[in-house]
This record gives sequence, structure tokens and C-alpha cells, in this order.
Amino acid sequence: MTVSSAVPDPATERPQKSIAVVVAFVANVLVALAKSVAAFLTGSASMLAEAAHSWADAGNEILLIVADRKAAKPSDPGHPLGYGRESYVWSLFAAVGLFTAGAVVSVTHGVQELLEPEPADDFLIAYIVLAVAFVLEGVSFVQSIVQVRRDARRLGRSAVDLTLNGSNSTLRAVIAEDAAALVGLVLAATGIALHEITGSAVFDAIGSIAIGLLLGVVAVVLIGRNRRFLVGVVPPTGVRERVARALLELPEIERLTYLHLEFIGPERLSLVAAVDLAGDDPESGVALRLRTLERRIEEIPAIGSAVLTLSVRDEASIDL
Repeated sequence: MTVSSAVPDPATERPQKSIAVVVAFVANVLVALAKSVAAFLTGSASMLAEAAHSWADAGNEILLIVADRKAAKPSDPGHPLGYGRESYVWSLFAAVGLFTAGAVVSVTHGVQELLEPEPADDFLIAYIVLAVAFVLEGVSFVQSIVQVRRDARRLGRSAVDLTLNGSNSTLRAVIAEDAAALVGLVLAATGIALHEITGSAVFDAIGSIAIGLLLGVVAVVLIGRNRRFLVGVVPPTGVRERVARALLELPEIERLTYLHLEFIGPERLSLVAAVDLAGDDPESGVALRLRTLERRIEEIPAIGSAVLTLSVRDEASIDL
């Protein structure tokens, strides 16, 4: 095993240049326009909540595209570890936007509708728009699921684990938002149908509140995921073990006593290790060999930074 085969290549976990994000953005803009017109024509609280949801999602996709572009900037003297964590900053903004523009607006309008019910009509328009929206949102969701399943197979992880704990914040946000959108459409259709059947706007208002609460839960989960990566997250145990084995298989390294890996961006790791080099070179030769090894390790796409130091003789070796 080589070091390059032990860690995931960025291409294996990142959607091909934000394809999933772009598909989601186009779908959300089309859906938001349709829902806004339907909300105006029908007067439905649930439809208005869905319109707010889709506009929030569309705005979030822009932030996620910015996140990908910012994170892709190369390292410079001021940022030797690169700009990878920019992805989590902008994804955090997107999650906060989903909470404020989606959840708060939907819940607030639902409560207002409960206090001051307004009649709704032209229900057929609402059903048609919801059906079309379900198809468009479904296309975006399927695109994201196909991507995450392909990545999960390559990384030897489950799709659920990669979605919840993977380092790609944009893909996680797209999947979460698309899933919430599909559930939200079902809630909206249920609220509108009960409104039509019973003649009571209460059900429509409850549908709006339910959509808002759903968005709030999704936003809180996404905020928590991004916060973890911003403060520093180590990769899964399996990745650490594979990297340790790969380092030990290098002919220059006899022993490994310390290994620290930390995500510094989507699919980008910082590596710090203490090693015992083969042979008994003088101090100047050892320093040169360490620097050479560091540069070799940093040639791996997924390693943003590598720092090697010498092990102390009485330090215990890492057990694999």
C-alpha cells in the first residue's frame, strides 16, 4: 500500500465541481417561482411557507457555490494550510440562512394564519405546482444520492455515514435540503388537502408551522456539522489506520510513535507524525530526509500539510 492509496483523493468524495449544487440551484429557482405564483393565486399558508423554503434553498445554493470556490484557493504565505475551512464558514452561513429565511418565516406565517385564518381557493393550482416541484426536487435529490453512494463505495463507508460525517459540507447541505424539500412538499399537500376537505384554514396553518419546524431541525443539524469541522475534526479511524500502515511501509520509516490527522478543508488533511528513520545518518542528513519525506507526502492530493519529527527512543510504537 502506498500513502496515496491510504487516503481519499478529493475527487472521490467531492461532487464533480459542484454539479449537485448547480442542479439543486436551478431546481430551487424554478420551484420557488412556481410556488410564489401559486401562493399568490391560492392564498394558501402552506404554499407560502413552501415558497419561502425554496427561495431560502436557492439563496443557500449560491452560498454553497461560493464555499466551494473559496475552499479551492491554493495556500499562500498567509494561509499555509490553505483556505479549505472557508467551505465550512460559508456552509454555516447557508445553514443559518435556511433557519432564518425558511424556518422562522414559515412558523411565523403559520401562527399568523392560526390567529387570523384566511380562505383559500384554486386548490388545483396548488396541487399541480406541488407535483411539478416534487419532480424537480426529486431530480436534484437523486443526483446527490447517486454522487454520495459512488463516493461511499470508493471510500469504503456507508452513504449515511458519509453524508452525516463526511468532510464535504456542500454535498451534505444539498442532500439535507433536498430531503427536507421533499418532506415539506408532502406536508404542504396534506395541509392544503385537509383545508379543502374541511374548509378550515387551521390545517393549512399547521402545515406551514410543520414545514418551518422541519427546516429548523435541518438547519440546526447542518450548523452543528459545520461547527465541528471549523473547530477541528479528525478523520475516521479507518483512514488513520490506513495512513499509519502506509507510512510504515515506506522504506525510510522503521517506526511510528505519533500520528495526528485533522481535516483542514473538504477532503484535505493535515498530517503530523513522529517517526524513527531507517539507518543512522548524521543530524544534517536526517533533517534532509525528513524534509524530503514531507514533500513526498504533500504530493498526495488529500494531504494539505505534512510535518515529520523524530521519535524518542523509549516512546511506544503505534499499535495497528
